[in-house]
Amino acid sequence: MTKMQYYGAGFPYIEKEDFPGKLIVLEGNDGVGRSTQIQLLRSYLEESGYGVSDTGLKRSELTQPGLDAAKEGHTLGPLTMSLFYATDFADRLENQIIPALKAGFIVLSDRYFFSTIARDMVRGASSDWAKNLYGFALIPDMIFYLKADVNTLVTRIIHGRGFNYWEAGMDIMKAGNLYDNFVEYQGNLTEQFNKMVKEYCMIEIDANCPVQDVFEELKENIATLFAQD
Repeated sequence: MTKMQYYGAGFPYIEKEDFPGKLIVLEGNDGVGRSTQIQLLRSYLEESGYGVSDTGLKRSELTQPGLDAAKEGHTLGPLTMSLFYATDFADRLENQIIPALKAGFIVLSDRYFFSTIARDMVRGASSDWAKNLYGFALIPDMIFYLKADVNTLVTRIIHGRGFNYWEAGMDIMKAGNLYDNFVEYQGNLTEQFNKMVKEYCMIEIDANCPVQDVFEELKENIATLFAQD
């Protein structure tokens, strides 16, 4: 049973109640393997008899088209993009995550709002401002921080989808090439994540390890969550 607790004031127009579902979040840098682990966990939980819903950044029907267009044109400033992502998160929380929890689903979130806070602060936003912006966010049942060295991230990106403009922080980094910018930008994001681990009670997972090892550690931790019921 999930208690409806927020990091701040929450949604004042939504009545507080306990949910039969659970909210599990996977956070971490680009290329760390979150999406792979979400897929593995979804299959595992469904095979175990649970209803599962998954979500992630830019999956709001309200904001996804606008965010995609803005990122393709690189036309919006850091503050506007931050508020755009906060709107995306609020819409998904209200219309996807909370309804799924009420229906008894296990919600797996590929990132929550911690990544956007990290990005905002790397782009110069005030820590207090960035965190207070998400006072409407529901506190998850369990938050995992998949942490990998930047060299590991680089190797996975090179042998995977390749570098892109935003994952390399090209809008703010000045090295002039995707590789060097990616290394510096992801290092800066890691510093921000490291600061949030204790504050938000994240469970740190060594994502330098093979995929199956990471999966087994996630399963062991999630088993303790269900054992509490």
